[in-house]
Amino acid sequence: MAIDWRPSAEITTLRERAHLLANVRAFFAQRDVMEVETPVLGQGGGTDVHLVSLVTQARTDKGQRRLWLQTSPEFHMKRLLAAGSGPIYQLARSFRDGEVGSRHNIEFTMLEWYRPGFALGELIDETTNLVMTLLPSFAGPVVHYRYRELFHTYLAVDPFTTSLEKLRTLASERGQMPAGTLANEGRDTCLDLLMSMVIEPQLGQNELSVVLEYPASQAALARRHQDVDGEWVASRFELYLNGIELANGYHELTDAAEQRARFNEDNAERRRLGLPEVDIDEHLLAALEHGMPEGAGVALGIDRLIQLALGKARLEDVLAFATPNC
Repeated sequence: MAIDWRPSAEITTLRERAHLLANVRAFFAQRDVMEVETPVLGQGGGTDVHLVSLVTQARTDKGQRRLWLQTSPEFHMKRLLAAGSGPIYQLARSFRDGEVGSRHNIEFTMLEWYRPGFALGELIDETTNLVMTLLPSFAGPVVHYRYRELFHTYLAVDPFTTSLEKLRTLASERGQMPAGTLANEGRDTCLDLLMSMVIEPQLGQNELSVVLEYPASQAALARRHQDVDGEWVASRFELYLNGIELANGYHELTDAAEQRARFNEDNAERRRLGLPEVDIDEHLLAALEHGMPEGAGVALGIDRLIQLALGKARLEDVLAFATPNC
């Protein structure tokens, strides 16, 4: 059987990709944001139950160590912030096992940047400015939505108060799953399914859609605050175009004790679900204890944005070598 050694993307496409990445670098150079490079291997991984990290064993001067391929450069970049780097960005190789499809690849490029002193609104403005810089033909408006508002509009339920049983039933029905499939799943899993199956395809149609005020349980590494209804919500946003999630931004959590508690909660949920636990990144927690400046940060799937900019059907069409052909 002949081996197909050829690139996944056409060479002309890779030239266009290089041009777009040069525009990204110019965008941040104009704003005096420093480009950095951090390791793809770390001593801790992403504990989020919805992420599947890749892990390897390595021989080091301290003996055999378990190291994690990073699901994003976040932990290392926050250590740089704590060391006084100021505003930074990175085009980072990132890895998430099992993520293969028209919008996913196990190995991908994440554009991530951090703005000490920025409020979340300022970061939203900068993120939408970058997207429109790379998509000069796009002139649609930027529209903000509350998470709760979207569930009322498209599903006629309240994500904060509707019973878990009703959410399980609704998610099963909308996902055309057999009854009882989600019997052991928690609230966030059901909400995530409904968001991805029903709401996301409606977002970013002739506009950039910004979604705010996710449930507090979905804060991950973001702060939490009370909304106008007195509900505790995550201080984060997600950005959508053409039904595709492009970016996820946080008003960053700087409290080391709170972050440790969240990591431990994630691993407890992993045990409940029969998933492998993930090593907690003690270096990140030590950096937070030292003191990380207040500010906001965002991760943007640059491969997806390039896919949209070039009008390609599949993510592999803008990658030199997609995972199946690497």
